[in-house]
Amino acid sequence: MEQKTYYFVGIKGTGMASLARILHDKGHRVLGSDIEKETFTQAPLLQAGIKILPFDPANLKPGMIVVQGNAFDDDHPEIKRAHELGLQILSYPEAVENEVKTHTSIGIAGAHGKTSTTALLSHVLAAVEPTSYLIGDGVGKGNADARFFVFEADEYRDHFLAYHPDYAIMTNIDFDHPDYFKDIADVRDSFETYGKQVQRAIFAWGDDPNLRQLKVDVPVYYYGTNPDDDFRAENIQRTPAGSTYDAYFRDHKLGTFTIHLYGEHSVLNSLAVLAVAYMEHMNMDEIKQELADFNGVKRRFSESDIADMTIIDDYAHHPSEIKATIDAARQKYPDRQIIAVFQPHTYSRLAAYIDGFASSLSRADKTFVTPIFGSIRENAGNISSADLEKRIDGSEEIDMDTLDKLLQYHNAVVVFMGAGDIEKYEDKYKELLK
Repeated sequence: MEQKTYYFVGIKGTGMASLARILHDKGHRVLGSDIEKETFTQAPLLQAGIKILPFDPANLKPGMIVVQGNAFDDDHPEIKRAHELGLQILSYPEAVENEVKTHTSIGIAGAHGKTSTTALLSHVLAAVEPTSYLIGDGVGKGNADARFFVFEADEYRDHFLAYHPDYAIMTNIDFDHPDYFKDIADVRDSFETYGKQVQRAIFAWGDDPNLRQLKVDVPVYYYGTNPDDDFRAENIQRTPAGSTYDAYFRDHKLGTFTIHLYGEHSVLNSLAVLAVAYMEHMNMDEIKQELADFNGVKRRFSESDIADMTIIDDYAHHPSEIKATIDAARQKYPDRQIIAVFQPHTYSRLAAYIDGFASSLSRADKTFVTPIFGSIRENAGNISSADLEKRIDGSEEIDMDTLDKLLQYHNAVVVFMGAGDIEKYEDKYKELLK
């Protein structure tokens, strides 16, 4: 394979970092630029030997292929310089599509569950066949001999419309990204357009009424727990150790499978993985072993124990995700008090889903709400965390100066949820516990 030089503008972005690692693993020379503030994607890039430079048009050299991050427009000094030099410039989705076209590819889309399902499918397939994968939390691995390419297909700003995968998993359609989509019909239209670009088959969650309405040109196989689902989980046993169930494709039993993951959504994610493996004629005994060996994703139900407390860190920032996370905590810790600490992420999202947030957070035994993690581009409008607190019985505000409120709880589970900088609250609470 001919070695190429790829230069990433915005290399620390989660998708960009994943793709940079894939291309590096496949033998290409990879470097890029970004802001100097440290991010969680930075250390793995540096450990791989991928150079990260400050933004500077002088970084660009003849012969480079430039990958332009979604956050950077054509007025960026490095992009301008790339045009002056006549370099090949690929948007991030275009660069991903190059991988999609050259493998048996599976794109995972959905308002919720993309990262967890992509990670689970990547783990299972990579243990059985050579596989490259791109996960939206900054994790990417390339294999020059890969049969499969598993990737997260993000609907935000219709980025996934660049992709034409062999298979698509669609976990759900929900109204998210109110800064881009007008309403649920607008979101559904985008998913349908993406579905029409899929080459072989779609696996979709059967309980989602919007997914049931898909009009596409390939077979749609529904997965779930109902008799009319093509891929079904029956006899589900959910315990503090995980979940076990019998899987069927229509009338054919595929086997009994165990996952050491929590919440109903984890059963559904694993069913989608089984569906892909079955369609690719993979050995179900091998798949069974790999499903049982998987233990989760960073910032998705990540657990730690300090003193007599269990602390769970989760990226949940939409009502459906919060409901699923609290459900998972109840399954694993049925006899303990569940305390939710939630950081609303952006004013527009809180305004759009405030009643949904209140309903989902009310499932915890006690809820604390931090100040909103707002974007500097957003107008705060007439919404605040206090508006959410009023809708949840017994909830309280909490901030960096009042985290000692949590010290009154013992032998309980504290779930920190959010997509902003919720980890700073979690870190300080851990210090207080110690």
